[in-house]
Amino acid sequence: MPTTAASGEKPETFWSYTKYGTLETVRTPDERFNNLSGYSFSPNYITVDGLRMHYVDEGPKDGEVILLLHGEPTWAYLYRKMIPALADRGYRVIAPDLIGFGRSDKLLNKSDHSYARHVVWMKEFVKAMKLKKITLFVQDWGSYIGLRVAAGLKGRFDRVLLSNGGLPTGENTPLGFYAFKFSVDLAGEHFPIAEIMQVGTVSILKKDELLAYLAPYPNTYYTAGPDVFDDLVPTSPDMAGATKNKEVWKIYENWHKPFLTVFGKLDLVLGTLFKEFKERVPGAQGQQHDIIPFASHFIQEDAPNDLVNHLDNFIKNN
Repeated sequence: MPTTAASGEKPETFWSYTKYGTLETVRTPDERFNNLSGYSFSPNYITVDGLRMHYVDEGPKDGEVILLLHGEPTWAYLYRKMIPALADRGYRVIAPDLIGFGRSDKLLNKSDHSYARHVVWMKEFVKAMKLKKITLFVQDWGSYIGLRVAAGLKGRFDRVLLSNGGLPTGENTPLGFYAFKFSVDLAGEHFPIAEIMQVGTVSILKKDELLAYLAPYPNTYYTAGPDVFDDLVPTSPDMAGATKNKEVWKIYENWHKPFLTVFGKLDLVLGTLFKEFKERVPGAQGQQHDIIPFASHFIQEDAPNDLVNHLDNFIKNN
């Protein structure tokens, strides 16, 4: 099983001047992203709060926007099978890498990551890109962040498709997440990226695909994002983000824009969370919700064609 190399010599670092102070960052060398299996998209970059954020931008520039947000420990590579198919159908498909992931800047220190900061950085990305009439697709941490962003910038979002994710308040944590967290903690200080990617899929990932998920991380100086994200999930009401998410839930309880859930039946981590959205979000009423039988947590790997069809139909029917 491929793994990220242990820490060697510390790479060159940069000082990024942000609203949260001066943060020490590193950038993955470009050559790490050459010749990745199934991935040939040109990189695009934008500066958000002093940090360089990478994004994929495919399809016609005047096409209806689909914003794809990834979670932990993935990056835009997760959407490599969906992006061309959606672009071919005339959509403008945008898939950013969260700060700390993919080709975006990496924060050297775990303590520089916070739930609130990532929400702010993604809001600023949406505004800097001048995105409007957005169809949002979110999964895993993409939902924790993306649902907050959509609620805060409601006028920019037309629809939301939620897959294998939720909005944690510390009172609605699935038992499967605790089992996942326990297994990650057993692995040691650093998140076992390749192992979790394979455990979280029904399909067997090729070695080249696993290496592509490791490409952003030449050694453990680069892995603060993946290493800390599972610790930032509010699993109790007193954790950072829990109170704010309760407030955001009130927005979704009055959300009448189209809201669709498409989950993987075999997702043992977050696979039960669709129920509360179907029950509590007005815009979810009457939608063609789906549970895909042979899909696990990383549903983009297991059922990309199903997701493309759901997105296409969701937009056309709403």
